[in-house]
Amino acid sequence: QVQLVESGGGLVQPGGSLRLSCAASGLTLDGYAIGWFRQAPGKEREGVKCIRSFGSSTDYTDSVKGRFTISRDNDKNTVYLQMNNLKPEDTAVYYCAIRREFCSDNYGQYLYWGQGTQVTVAS
Repeated sequence: QVQLVESGGGLVQPGGSLRLSCAASGLTLDGYAIGWFRQAPGKEREGVKCIRSFGSSTDYTDSVKGRFTISRDNDKNTVYLQMNNLKPEDTAVYYCAIRREFCSDNYGQYLYWGQGTQVTVAS
């Protein structure tokens, strides 16, 4: 059974940092692209960032450029989202998802999803 488990969310002050983790089981992440999405209350699900199977990344939201970094550790079967200089508008539930090999900003094209982790940015 394929499972994705996000962790690392929480409450952080504006300007602070968090590192989200997405741990996969039931499959090996090699050969898969992993995307991070977020959804704030009353808003549509939004693509944040994606990393391809061969390692290059794509930004799907201009607002996170220069602040968020995606990486993967295939030995640990885990993907990370390092979030720096967080802003209140980053508040959302963050999800990781996977699809085969290539990234997409269409969340309907992803095969598996985690349960999400809440990120709240507030003073």
